[in-house]
Amino acid sequence: MPSELTLSLHPRITDIPAEEWDACDESGNPFTSHAFLLSLEESGCTGPRTGWLPQHLALRDGSGALVAVAPAYAKSHSYGEYVFDHGWARAFEDAGGQYYPKLQVAVPFSPVPGPRLMVRPGSGVPHGALAQALAQATEALALSSCHVTFCTRAEWDVLGEAGWLRRLGIQFHWTNEGYSSFEDFLAALSSRKRKAIRRERRDAQSAGLTMRVVRGTEITPQIWRLFHKFYRSTTDRKWGSPYLTAGFWPLMGERMGDRVVLMLAEQNGKPVAGALNLMGPDALYGRNWGSLVEAPFLHFELCYYQAIDFAIAHGLKRVEAGAQGEHKIQRGYRPVPTYSAHLIAHSGLRRAVADSLRHERAAIEAEMRELDSLSPYRRAGEA
Repeated sequence: MPSELTLSLHPRITDIPAEEWDACDESGNPFTSHAFLLSLEESGCTGPRTGWLPQHLALRDGSGALVAVAPAYAKSHSYGEYVFDHGWARAFEDAGGQYYPKLQVAVPFSPVPGPRLMVRPGSGVPHGALAQALAQATEALALSSCHVTFCTRAEWDVLGEAGWLRRLGIQFHWTNEGYSSFEDFLAALSSRKRKAIRRERRDAQSAGLTMRVVRGTEITPQIWRLFHKFYRSTTDRKWGSPYLTAGFWPLMGERMGDRVVLMLAEQNGKPVAGALNLMGPDALYGRNWGSLVEAPFLHFELCYYQAIDFAIAHGLKRVEAGAQGEHKIQRGYRPVPTYSAHLIAHSGLRRAVADSLRHERAAIEAEMRELDSLSPYRRAGEA
């Protein structure tokens, strides 16, 4: 790390002024914004209760000006990350090592790709300085490892050049090819897929439900209370951990305004299901969803089709609909790679993980080629 830079770690994001933090992220990604991360902390989603202990990294230059940040957490487990290293932890601990605590550079509970090594534009600080700072912090805290998950491809390359191990994953994103309407998008699909999607939308919307979109101040405290019930219905049904508290939603909504986009299904004028999205400058990011009713294809309608409708109407370039889900392919979402990088202190564990990742990357690349061949989009000469 350049000698003129000073490294500090912060157990509260309020230690760093919002305008200084956000000035380091020119992407406008809502999940790395000071407002989103502060809402997680103030509502108790991150902290001792969930085992995500903030250790946000900051670099300041010789004048004391903030020039780079990274959202970082000390963790004693591997839950809520969506890039799975449980096997690495078990293997190391079976061999007598101590994998936890570790340092996680991520957005908690959110498998959303975006910047993780955030450098203020015009500062002249290379992203590699943050890679060095993270290595320094990992060593100073006597942690086993540091993990930068769902980072950008450029950051992945920088971390690889610094000697970090690199890992690939897969998500499914929808790309707006300049469509003027949902029907215009459907025209790009094969005839069979067009018919299937129209049928799913018709069935979802004929189940006595009305769909509507609310944003910002349109989302009342009552709607947020109902949405928490939707969220808990999903986590309880899937035996998931309800990391997000009832207090998180209104805090986030208040701070993030019109960037919060909620797709609702209503029955007799009352919301009974919903899908939460955050909007960035060029993308809509799907996050949480839940329902108190059973209705055919309701999940697809709220999470995928309503999101596509919104993206087209607002000129957004893509919809990122979260982790997993090969079923998204047949609904117009294509496989894209996701990136993470891992710094492991113990030489033996590092060698074992490096070997595993070489095989895994080859398998992921082959899987992506196979998945892309399942695309529903029309090929040349196809109706």
